[in-house]
Amino acid sequence: MRYVGMCLMVASLIALSGCTAVKVKLGMRVYLAKIPVTSMQASLPNGPAISPGEKSPLVLQFVQPDGKVLVTEGKGKGKVLWNDITVTPTIVTVDNKGIVSLRHDPRYSDGKEAHVAITVPSHPDLHADLEIPITYDYNFISNFSGAAGSDGLNGSDGMAGSSGSSGSTDPNNPSAGGNGGNGTDGSNGGDGGNGGNAPSVQVRATLRPGTHALLQVSVSAAGKQRLYLVDPQGGALTVKADGGAAGSGGRGGRGGAGGSGGPRDQRRRGSSPARF
Repeated sequence: MRYVGMCLMVASLIALSGCTAVKVKLGMRVYLAKIPVTSMQASLPNGPAISPGEKSPLVLQFVQPDGKVLVTEGKGKGKVLWNDITVTPTIVTVDNKGIVSLRHDPRYSDGKEAHVAITVPSHPDLHADLEIPITYDYNFISNFSGAAGSDGLNGSDGMAGSSGSSGSTDPNNPSAGGNGGNGTDGSNGGDGGNGGNAPSVQVRATLRPGTHALLQVSVSAAGKQRLYLVDPQGGALTVKADGGAAGSGGRGGRGGAGGSGGPRDQRRRGSSPARF
């Protein structure tokens, strides 16, 4: 029990603080500055390419002199902190958790290739470059569905019943305690609101010829326009314009608890003094 309590205490400390120093102290993370490393390699485990609007995790592997391999936290599920690494992206962006993102608008990346340069300040001799091709062989989704309805209000709980009257233990006139009163019914929950209607959607498409022909698609609705480049040889675009889901009905109130039965009168008559 003591061991379990200590484990729970440590887990709670990590969850509450999120402190890197605590994780390093417990061996869950490591500082690269304190570890000898001979080489570094970068990869995108979800695939070498990225599409507009897509996110893809970056994973780094570090080889130590003894051959042991260390991997970055996050997708790599390793111990190396991203805070110890510097990533310089081109065309794409990379957040502090190693997630690579490409903007939705294909005009930003059309005809270009993304690139990330990776260095480690504590190991100036380490450097890795990763070229990231941009692909349009992807299942794009353009969603203009209506908003969901609001949820109904919960019903109010019923009132508890009154307690029963006290009984009597008078040997000449005994009586049971009275029944408690019934609790009142809870009120019904309110109806959920209707889902919103989807706007009218206009879709325009044309084929852009070339060595690798692509579909140029424009999707417009409610004053917004979204542009796509789609590879017809494997890619797809799904346009959604569904009505919003209705809101959930409110929870009915709980019925009030029944009143407790009346207790018997516990008072006793005083005994007469003994006579001799």
